[in-house]
Amino acid sequence: MKVISYGGGVQSTALLVLAAQGRIDYKVFLFSNVGDDSEHPATLAYFRQVALPYAEQSGLDLRELRRRRRDGSTETLMQRLRRPESRSIPIPVRMANGAPGRRSCTADFKIKVIDRWLRQQGASVRDPATVGIGISLDEIHRANRRRRGPHEKIEYPLLDLGLRRTDCERIIKEAGLPVPPKSSCYFCPFRTVEAWRHQRAHEPDLFRKSIELEDVLNVRRAALGRDPVYLSRYGRPLVEAIPGPASAHLPEDPGDAECDSGWCMT
Repeated sequence: MKVISYGGGVQSTALLVLAAQGRIDYKVFLFSNVGDDSEHPATLAYFRQVALPYAEQSGLDLRELRRRRRDGSTETLMQRLRRPESRSIPIPVRMANGAPGRRSCTADFKIKVIDRWLRQQGASVRDPATVGIGISLDEIHRANRRRRGPHEKIEYPLLDLGLRRTDCERIIKEAGLPVPPKSSCYFCPFRTVEAWRHQRAHEPDLFRKSIELEDVLNVRRAALGRDPVYLSRYGRPLVEAIPGPASAHLPEDPGDAECDSGWCMT
């Protein structure tokens, strides 16, 4: 069994095109949707309006998966984050010094969801499925940090082909498709400052929801006697940390170098 972990971004969309062209031997693509209330709306729109029709026309099986509870109901990442009785935070919120906290979002809402589907299709520890991850040559340093489920082994088709992100963009354009936006949850603490600035300027509703989430988390932490946490690396509330266009320039941001981009942001 061979599948691609489809994140909805540039690299995994390039893999979709390469599979349609017969350049890689994958027919099944799995998009683990962490929730319509959590994934960036632009990622969901691209998945449903561009990727799904293209996959169907190309004879590829692009499936949307969701995390399910034991009773069969679905759970979104935002639902877990806002759960009143929760004592932990599954996303890598920032401490006062800017360092990210521990996270379980990638494991619980991406890796385990795909691993469960693979088990249902017959994958086992002795006979694991092959999962292709969209890491390109310019991100090769991340390949040895990939987390995986117990019923899968990991491959990197873009590395095997020696392709960089710019190559992926070219492949997508030559196939007649628009280049997708970078995929991530709209409130992910690994977002760059420029991404936050863009959200504040051009996606005010998402920025407001991000502020509300940060407030919800800190109200709960205060009730537990814990220090506040933040969605940006600047050690202060998002509304203060990400100024408007007339405000002072912020320091350079190294970006999402610590994130599991092979599962979330490709």
